Amino acid sequence: MKSKRDEPSVKFSVKFQDESAQRMGYPFGMSFTEVLAELPTQTVSERQLLVRRALDLDEPGLSGKDDAVVEKRLEDHCRNPDSAVPLEEMKARLRSLFAK
Repeated sequence: MKSKRDEPSVKFSVKFQDESAQRMGYPFGMSFTEVLAELPTQTVSERQLLVRRALDLDEPGLSGKDDAVVEKRLEDHCRNPDSAVPLEEMKARLRSLFAK
């Protein structure tokens, strides 16, 4: 088990983008230990938001070409929503393709 001395001494430079965090009195810089201590006081949705934002930092955004494909497919779907396939049906199709 790690002691508090073993924890990284990295300081987070936290700059919240939304005003609600500032209204709640969050400081703009917290140590790793302070971040960990604060987590239990947060709601589930706040912790989920924190995790999503942390994961977003590790994943590059879509390229312009990929973003254009997504936008085109969304437009196509909006024009013809009946073309969509329910998730369970798609899973069944994929299982039958790869079960061979």
